[in-house]
Amino acid sequence: MTNWVTNAWYVAAWDSEVDVAPLSRTICGTPVVLYRKLDRSVVAMRDACPHRLLPLSMGIREGDSIRCKYHGLKLGPDGVAEEMPMKSEAVNRRICAETFVVAERHRFVWIWVGEKDKADPALIPDLWPCSSEGWTFDGGYYPVACDYRLMIDNLMDLTHETYVHSSSIGQVEILEAPIETRVEGERVFVTRWMAGIDAPPFWRAALGKEGPVDRWQICQFMLPASVMIDVGVAPVEAGSTLEAHDQGARGMVIDFMTPETETSHHYFWGMARNFMIHDPGFTARFKAGQGAVFAEDKVILEAQQDAINRNPGLKLSAYRIDEGGVRSRQVIKRKIAASAKVEEPV
Repeated sequence: MTNWVTNAWYVAAWDSEVDVAPLSRTICGTPVVLYRKLDRSVVAMRDACPHRLLPLSMGIREGDSIRCKYHGLKLGPDGVAEEMPMKSEAVNRRICAETFVVAERHRFVWIWVGEKDKADPALIPDLWPCSSEGWTFDGGYYPVACDYRLMIDNLMDLTHETYVHSSSIGQVEILEAPIETRVEGERVFVTRWMAGIDAPPFWRAALGKEGPVDRWQICQFMLPASVMIDVGVAPVEAGSTLEAHDQGARGMVIDFMTPETETSHHYFWGMARNFMIHDPGFTARFKAGQGAVFAEDKVILEAQQDAINRNPGLKLSAYRIDEGGVRSRQVIKRKIAASAKVEEPV
């Protein structure tokens, strides 16, 4: 049994990553090739020629089809053979490569690697700030050599900011503020409110003024592997609360962890914000700053995975600050178990 939910939508790529040229990416242990047809819709196919298994991502695009670069077997966007290696040979349409259901939403290309008949677009996580009027959204991608659940642990426990991100968003008040963790169905929430503090460098620059602020962090885990974090600061005099905080500088950190293997994943990160949304220069600078912050997480988590590999007799410990990650792992585990039970033969 794998450590991830199979029948679920995962982010395969940013919309800008998928174009005419084939893109190779392993999703939940499955090698996939992605490309756009002439009408700009996306094709997702198993990245293995059904002839000699050469990756199709090495192939040659011809119209909406792809030709294997080894012996020239040509496959249509539906994965079915269109032309044999010997052009005089009759086409055997039983020769085909597996294809996958895809969808585009919130600037992402989503893929369903499980049972096709269960691929309901309504199940795509509601990343509403990424597509809502009055907000702007951008971000980036990192391959990370660690179990995707370690990144979920990281994002659901922001106490690490004090030390890992001390030069940007970290501050000691994060360790001092009480946190609340709750589970609502298949979602997990961790909330923290920091009243009357000095804003850290990253947020002081975003707010554009000095003075004491109220700061909030509301982490939300959603299946199969996304974390959305409502973050920001507002001047104390603005009167923000945990329930209503549109004043000041507010953002939604969007994180989606797509498993690659048991010890590696694709990390799609970004931030939607409702301030300075018409300033592309600020967006570029903000993205660069966020990318630098997440690069610090990448270093820590890859070192953690390496230590786990080198200490097979030791297990992770969980303290009070880890409750959000622990609860999220429990939700994932229950979903996997429930799926396995449904799939068992009667």
